[in-house]
Amino acid sequence: MSSHDLLIIVLFIGILVAFTPLLGKWLANVLQGKRSWLSPVLGPVERCTYRVAGVDPSREMDWKKYLTAVLLFNAAGFLILFLSLLCQKWLPLNPAGTENMRWDIALNTAISFMTNTNWQFYSGEGPEGISYFVQMTGLGVQNFVSAATGIAVMAALIRGLKRKCASTLGNFWADLTRSTLYFLIPISVVVALLLVSQGVVQSFDGPATVPGMDGVEQVIPNGPAASQVAIKQLGTNGGGFFGNNSTHPFENPTPFSNMVEMLSLLLIGCACPYAYGVMIGKKRQGWIIFGAMMLLLVTTIGLSQWAEHTGNPLFPGMEMLEGKEVRLGVTNSSLWSVATTASSNGSVNCMHCSMSPLGGGIALFNMLLGEVIFGGLGCGLYGMLMFAMITVFLCGLMVGRTPEFLGKKIEAREVRWSMVGVLLPGITVLLMSGLAAATEVGRESICNAGPHGLTEILYCFGSQAGNNGSAFAGLAVGDTPFYSVLGGLAMLLARFGAIIPVMIIAGSMVSKKTAPPAQGTMATDNLMFMVLLVAVVLIVGALTFFPALALGPILEHLLLYSGTML
Repeated sequence: MSSHDLLIIVLFIGILVAFTPLLGKWLANVLQGKRSWLSPVLGPVERCTYRVAGVDPSREMDWKKYLTAVLLFNAAGFLILFLSLLCQKWLPLNPAGTENMRWDIALNTAISFMTNTNWQFYSGEGPEGISYFVQMTGLGVQNFVSAATGIAVMAALIRGLKRKCASTLGNFWADLTRSTLYFLIPISVVVALLLVSQGVVQSFDGPATVPGMDGVEQVIPNGPAASQVAIKQLGTNGGGFFGNNSTHPFENPTPFSNMVEMLSLLLIGCACPYAYGVMIGKKRQGWIIFGAMMLLLVTTIGLSQWAEHTGNPLFPGMEMLEGKEVRLGVTNSSLWSVATTASSNGSVNCMHCSMSPLGGGIALFNMLLGEVIFGGLGCGLYGMLMFAMITVFLCGLMVGRTPEFLGKKIEAREVRWSMVGVLLPGITVLLMSGLAAATEVGRESICNAGPHGLTEILYCFGSQAGNNGSAFAGLAVGDTPFYSVLGGLAMLLARFGAIIPVMIIAGSMVSKKTAPPAQGTMATDNLMFMVLLVAVVLIVGALTFFPALALGPILEHLLLYSGTML
């Protein structure tokens, strides 16, 4: 690794840290309903939205009403997108003549974008992809509102922790509208303009057909990509406008666009812990959560860079270049693979299936930890807060004191539901991976024998249950409804299997009294708690997935270094 490679990594992390308080304060102000410099322009739009929808933003909801609104809104979004995909051939703005989508792929795609996963069983361009109209009004809309849903649930949990002896957690419709209008859209406009300046395509023209040097005609795709790429990165969505995602030069043409898109993967995720600290009035608490996430991120970046730069022991001195864009190089590709799996984004600028066993294994492990290394917008924070409650509970058991978090007692109800939210995604991954490996229809899609084939299955369900969307493309998942239907179920279980416990915990915590810390109460705003929190995250991840990882990427790594492959 050269000094230039180290500079890229240091610059990447430094910019993330620098922007964290700026975006975090902005997000906190938006969720608290404070006026901003955008209010004179967007205030009338916000008020008009409420009038048209018949919403009173000042009328707050308890946890049951808030959760009901979340579920109904997401169900409506799924249904509209599902029908749009089934009928896109007959909808306007379809210059490429895109066909209607197969029912099982439409089902998986609608669930995927509604849950902010953006797993894709289709290639973005071509007659079997997505029309411009559905890209904008279907996928594009879900890119915004699925991200805003995560932010809204996060806001409800923060209010539950902050308020005392109360019953309401805010208004979902107001949180959804404000986070979209005042936060996601303005940042997306800035990023989209930066991408257009670098050559990312933004056009409604159809594909161009040109003669090749050998006389064979070549089809060059086109479309409104820049506007979609901006929110796909910022909203931790990840679904590519083109089939090759951000390896495609029309999505990611220059080193500058590559850095902008990589930063966009984590910018808002980094801002969420800071916003949490601002909203509860204890910024140090936010920095401790941020520190735990950053420690995990930096560690996995280092391990991935080592694995990819070390290369294949059978070819000493050569980096792992298979499946990577030479113009981007190993460092940018490895850094992106960690950032996209740490942020639950899923966009790629290299093929993860072609990475070294440990490089691909680290990307897989990031997802299996439960979407807590910054994670999706809102999701990463509320996932880590559930881990924080479990950590406080375990420490309370060791010292024989009733556990407390932010001055409120953590009781059996909070611990039980925290465990449900933490363990359900992992259980989903293991059960569905086991089912795929044990059935003939599941094994038929494996293109690589041995431990890599098992890793492909684990990655498939780990990505979908982990709200990620990236893939080990060696698994031919599009050939049968088995993976599309089972994957859709995995995404639903994991997404709402976390949101429902979070809302129950928020409803329980908001009604409790707060008390000043007594002698012996464990502090949750120091480095010791940060280290304990990271340890609990790693222990839960290791206990849940180590046997599966040992049979997949770890075994493949050992076989590679022994000079033997199955």
